[in-house]
Amino acid sequence: MANELKLGLPKGSLENATIELFAKAGWKIKTSSRSYFPSSDDDELKCSLVRPQEMANILERGKLDVGIAGRDWVKENDSDVVEVGEMVYSKVSRRPAHWVLVVGPDSKVEKPEDLAGATISTELVGFTKRYFAERGISVDVEFSWGATEAKILTGLCDAIVEVTETGSTI
Repeated sequence: MANELKLGLPKGSLENATIELFAKAGWKIKTSSRSYFPSSDDDELKCSLVRPQEMANILERGKLDVGIAGRDWVKENDSDVVEVGEMVYSKVSRRPAHWVLVVGPDSKVEKPEDLAGATISTELVGFTKRYFAERGISVDVEFSWGATEAKILTGLCDAIVEVTETGSTI
């Protein structure tokens, strides 16, 4: 359909907050636990639920016209997409989430350079590797499948790069 906008909505923790934002703007989008294709009250809007981690890659391949995802995942994937605008919100507040470099409470590390030779656990592997490489700091960066903040507390790694909205778990 020529007059159809293919919109990627974030699947996961930002899903409900995003649908609420659209409702405030006048669009009624309804999801179902059984479908990755929400319905809309706008016949020209075709919605798909996509994990934010994949959104930029899918947009880059031209499979969607527009999508909502954070800059973090665009940078992680080094995607060639155009940022149209900034929407500052997160799953529980109107504050932006931040990625932070964290060491344990007993660590002697005071700056990134002190982590030379360290193992860092994160979901943001590509970005973290580039960050340290640009500063000439040799580190091992490993992918974390979750519970990343616990890994630093139990000594499973030397540092973590983790996303935080409130800072309450870090």
